[in-house]
Amino acid sequence: MKLATLKNGTRDGQLILVTGDLSHYVDASAIALTLQAALDNWGVIEPRLTELAAEIAAGSTVATLMKLDATKLHSPLPRAFQWADGSAYVNHVELVRKARGAEMPETFWTDPLMYQGGSDSFLGPRDDIRLADTAWGIDMEGEIAVITGDIPMGASLEQARDGIRLIMLVNDVSLRGLIPGELAKGFGFFQSKPSSAFSPVAVTPDELGDAWDGGKVHLPLCVDLNGKPFGRANAGVDMTFDFAQLVAHAAKTRPLCAGSIIGSGTVSNKLDGAAGKPVDQGGAGYSCIAEIRMIETIENGKPETPFMQFGDQVRIEMLDGDGQSIFGAIDQKVIQYNRAE
Repeated sequence: MKLATLKNGTRDGQLILVTGDLSHYVDASAIALTLQAALDNWGVIEPRLTELAAEIAAGSTVATLMKLDATKLHSPLPRAFQWADGSAYVNHVELVRKARGAEMPETFWTDPLMYQGGSDSFLGPRDDIRLADTAWGIDMEGEIAVITGDIPMGASLEQARDGIRLIMLVNDVSLRGLIPGELAKGFGFFQSKPSSAFSPVAVTPDELGDAWDGGKVHLPLCVDLNGKPFGRANAGVDMTFDFAQLVAHAAKTRPLCAGSIIGSGTVSNKLDGAAGKPVDQGGAGYSCIAEIRMIETIENGKPETPFMQFGDQVRIEMLDGDGQSIFGAIDQKVIQYNRAE
């Protein structure tokens, strides 16, 4: 099933159940007022939502079907108790660390890297990215994320895998110009990671069919920049750590409560064992601008592709084998933030 959150003037929105083709929805708030409420009592709520989804698919529901407008949606969880983002695609880590002159320890291949993001104010999938200064180096990062149930501390890989409730897409906005200074202080990201945005809908793993193997999504992530294909990297390729490993890593020293979000990190593919190529050159492209800038630096001595400017637009989406959108599209424009507004 596919779940979303309708903006209704409250912080946590209203839970809705979306049709498979993303065209319509029904109000699910009589079953659970919010997605977090559903996750808190998943064992009881999930069967009722599944039953409603089956009725909608069969055309037998008495619930009113309403046309879906993605601009009226929050991220599936407008705020979350936990947002921890991994770096499962080590190719991406390797490139961006090279870009800022940092070496990559060998342990990156055996132990996941993860940071704790801000989870109190996510952007909606169609909300503008409002930032004050392009000198901060505004970059998009196309990623996959999972929402978990309750995960015990020290969870096994099997427990972590069984605790994955929903899957969605992410634009993990990064400010590349602020990252080096923050990391040099030794405490990690904070100002350099503004609010992230998630896909219009979050889906249960069964919605992905054979594309979900229990830990990875084996489909290309489509990232467009200003209407042109920028990235088509396959999320199931070059993923060094799958989601079960990422969830277990996050839960090694603490339990995770239902509604925790764990991200994959920027989806990134190598090409014949080396750095990838742009889509228009026959490659899988890139899910963030930092990668192509690093490759340009290696090849030409300096980066040529600018980071995002005011007015630029990014679209992140994933299509199934029939070319149909699975999660809906994150579609955002960068605009200048004016504190006086």
